[in-house]
Amino acid sequence: MLGKYHPHGDSACYEAMVLMAQPFSYRYPLVDGQGNWGAPDDPKSFAAMRYTESRLSKYAELLLGELGQGTVDWVPNFDGTMQEPKMLPARLPNILLNGTTGIAVGMATDIPPHNLREVAKAAITLIEKPQTSLDELLDIVHGPDYPTEAEIITPRAEIRKIYQNGRGSVRMRAVWKKEDGAVVISALPHQVSGARVLEQIAAQMRNKKLPMVDDLRDESDHENPTRLVIVPRSNRVDMDQVMNHLFATTDLEKSYRINLNMIGLDNRPAVKNLLEILTEWLTFRRDTVRRRLNYRLEKVLKRLHILEGLLVAFLNIDEVIEIIRHEDEPKPALMSRFGISETQAEAILELKLRHLAKLEEMKIRGEQGELEKERDSLQAILASERKMNNLLKKELQADADAFGDDRRSPLREREEAKAMSEHDMLPSEPVTIVLSQMGWVRSAKGHDIDAQGLSYKAGDSWKASSKGKSNQPVVFIDTTGRSYAIDPITLPSARGQGEPITGKLTLPPGASVEHMLMEGDDQKLLMASDAGYGFVCTFNDLVARNRAGKALISLPENARVMPPLVIEKRVRHAAGHHLCRTHADVPGQRSAAAVERQRQ
Repeated sequence: MLGKYHPHGDSACYEAMVLMAQPFSYRYPLVDGQGNWGAPDDPKSFAAMRYTESRLSKYAELLLGELGQGTVDWVPNFDGTMQEPKMLPARLPNILLNGTTGIAVGMATDIPPHNLREVAKAAITLIEKPQTSLDELLDIVHGPDYPTEAEIITPRAEIRKIYQNGRGSVRMRAVWKKEDGAVVISALPHQVSGARVLEQIAAQMRNKKLPMVDDLRDESDHENPTRLVIVPRSNRVDMDQVMNHLFATTDLEKSYRINLNMIGLDNRPAVKNLLEILTEWLTFRRDTVRRRLNYRLEKVLKRLHILEGLLVAFLNIDEVIEIIRHEDEPKPALMSRFGISETQAEAILELKLRHLAKLEEMKIRGEQGELEKERDSLQAILASERKMNNLLKKELQADADAFGDDRRSPLREREEAKAMSEHDMLPSEPVTIVLSQMGWVRSAKGHDIDAQGLSYKAGDSWKASSKGKSNQPVVFIDTTGRSYAIDPITLPSARGQGEPITGKLTLPPGASVEHMLMEGDDQKLLMASDAGYGFVCTFNDLVARNRAGKALISLPENARVMPPLVIEKRVRHAAGHHLCRTHADVPGQRSAAAVERQRQ
C-alpha cells in the first residue's frame, strides 16, 4: 500500500508516518500507533514496521472525512496506475494546527503548530467580520502552541511582528519549580531531549563551571514524562540564578525559527501573514463546502427522480407486471407507456417482488418527503451567502468542540537569560586572607582563625589579615599608592606558609604591600595620605583585575598611604574631598582594622 502512493520506498514513508504518530512531535497526531513509536529523548528509536501496528486517529477525520463527497479533484498517482486526491478537504487549517518544517529547492518553510480552538475561533471571527484586523486576530490566536508544556517567552510585540511579516523566531523555556530544596524540571522545549540536557549540565559540572550543583537525577516515568532533578550543594545557593545560567547555556531554553512559507490558492509559494493564511483557507473551505453540497444535491435529485418512477410503478403495478411478463424489451415499453426515463425504467425492472408490498410504497413516500426537504435546504444554502456562512461557522464550532483542547504552551514574560561569569560561580564561603611581613599571602577557610598563631617562615611574622567571602576580591594597596585585587580562590591554603604575593602581582621596583581589605562593592571608604589629603570612594573603585594594578592615590614625596577608613552611613556627611584634619581627627571614622576588631 505504501508503495502505491510514494515513489521513494517504504522506509521513508514509514518514518514520516512515525512522526504523525508521535504526540511529542505532532500537536494533533494523525496516526494512532501500537508498539514502540519512539520516545522524546530519542524520536528515532521506533521499532521496525513489522513490529508495530497503526490506525488513523480520530483527528484524521478532519482531513479525510469529506474525501468521497466530490470535494476535491483527483489526479493520477506517480506511476499513473491509480487515482489520488490533489489535496485533502480539511475541515480545519491543518497547516496551522500541526505546522510543518521542510526544505525545497531554493526555499524553506518553518510553520509552528497552533491551538485548534484558537484557530477555529479566529476563522469564525473572520466569517462574521471579514474586515477583522491582524491585532483582533492576535487577541484570539495568542501564538504558537507546541506539543510540550514549556513556556513561550517571546515578547508580545515580537510575536505580532512574526504574524505580520510571516518571519521571525520564538523562544521556549523549560518549566521548573523548587521542591524540597531541589529544582524539578517538569516540561522541556519542543524536540529537546532530557538526556541531552542532563549531559550538558553534567559537562559543566565536570569542568567546574557549576560548583554550586551537587547532583543530577532523571526521575521521569510513565506518570511524569519529564522530571529532571537538580540538587544544590546547600540551601544558600541561589537556584534562580543557577537556572538563569542554565537557560543561557543549555537546551533548557531554545529558539525556533518561523517562516510562514506555503503554497496558496494560486499554486505559488509565498510567505504569508496570519490574516492572509486564514482568509485564503476560508476561501478554500467555502469552495469545498459548496462542492460537497452540490455533490449531495445531485445525489438527492437523482434519488428523487428514481422514487418518482417507482411510485408510478406502484400506482400501476398490475400493468407493469403485465408488460414485464409479455414484452421482449420491457424497458422501452415501460418508457413509452408511462412516460418515464431510462433510469426510472431500470430502477423498476430491478425491483424485487417483496418490494411490491404496500408497506414499501409508504417507505418510498416517506423517503421522498425527507429528500424533498433536504433538496430545498441544500438549494437554499447554495443560493444564500448568509446561510452558507452560518453553515461554515456551525461546522467549525462543532469540530472545535469535538477535537479542541486547552493551550499547552503558556505565554510568559521572563527576563533574558544570562550566563554567570566565573566570579558569579565562585562559592560564597567565609575566608580569612593572611599577609606576612615578608609579603607571603594565603587563604584560610572560616573567620575563626588565629592569624598571628599560624606557622610562618623563619624570620617572618604576621602583618595583616582580612575577613570576607570566597567570591569577593581582596584588595592590596602598596607603598606607592597603587591598588591590586586577587580572587581568594586563587590563593594557597593556610595549611602551608603561602606564596609570595609578588608571584601574583607586579609591584613597582622597591614597592611593597602596605594595606589589605575586603568589603562590599558599594562600601564607601576614605582614602588619605599622612600629608593630609584624601578622597571618598567605594571598595569597587579599588579593584583592579590586571597584575600591575592601577594608580589609586598620588603621594607627595616621603608621604605614606594611611589605612583605608570604612565610612558608616550615619557619618558619611563628615567625609570631604579636601581634608583639613588628619584621619584621626575626623569624627565617626574607623579604620578597617577597627571595624574588624568590633566584628570579632
